[in-house]
Amino acid sequence: MIGKLMCAAALIAMTASAASAHGEKKSNVRVVFDQELPNVPGKSMRGILVEYGPGESNPSHRHPNSAFIYATVLDGAIKSQVNGGPVITYRTGESWSERPGDHHQVSANASTTAPAKLLAVFVVDTAEKEILYPDPSVAGN
Repeated sequence: MIGKLMCAAALIAMTASAASAHGEKKSNVRVVFDQELPNVPGKSMRGILVEYGPGESNPSHRHPNSAFIYATVLDGAIKSQVNGGPVITYRTGESWSERPGDHHQVSANASTTAPAKLLAVFVVDTAEKEILYPDPSVAGN
């Protein structure tokens, strides 16, 4: 349980720090489940709930090289861009995936007036505690 809380706190702190340094409105991010996979030693499945207020976004980032991610919009509409591809707006019930090493350049609520919510399910190395790495230029490094 402590590991889960540390993971969530680190993710929230990194997202808040990078977003506030650039004047962005950040989303609310929290771990909703973290379960080791009994049939895949060394791997875990983590559910991350991302709640965006109107006009909120997250800075350009990457995830651990071990992470495969499947994201589903639960409410509203989310703009997403991965690896320099097109910016795509996903609506409630629509999903996308990110492969290990992908660069998530745009992650934002498509609306300036309504909230949006997504669930990102990670399959990631159990030992990996950080799940989000802001781009160095965004984080000020």
